[in-house]
Amino acid sequence: MIKPIQIKLDHNAKMVLDVQIPSYLVEAELIQSHDLPPLRDTIVSLQQCDETFYGYFDDNSMQLLGAISYKIEDAVLDIHRLIVHPDSFRRGIANDLLSYIQTLATDCTKIIVSTGAANVPAKELYLKHNFHAIGVIEVLPNLFITSFEKMIVR
Repeated sequence: MIKPIQIKLDHNAKMVLDVQIPSYLVEAELIQSHDLPPLRDTIVSLQQCDETFYGYFDDNSMQLLGAISYKIEDAVLDIHRLIVHPDSFRRGIANDLLSYIQTLATDCTKIIVSTGAANVPAKELYLKHNFHAIGVIEVLPNLFITSFEKMIVR
């Protein structure tokens, strides 16, 4: 089940962090860089990020298995994080979260997201959802990020 997460609550921020760190450690291995800002997040930094969070919870245990966060500015929904705990990979959770978040973009003209250029699973997910790669930039020496966008047609 997907539901909102009130990230300002300490236990919710900790719950997200407990999924985020293992998730980004996998991405760090894929892109061969452990210098990812989400790996330095704390409960406090999550609470201060001003992002809106939704979580994917196990129907039986209500354990958080994945989460997505975003900001909306100037009719653009900017996905900041899409995380799934490695123990729950390959269960369609990222797909469900990405599909769900697109239903919330009712007043937006496009959705944008970025991921490590070497993160093939994430790139394939965005392409599957009809996002288009719009560029690759080097954010740190030898660390490349691919940006994607999806125009929303109503």
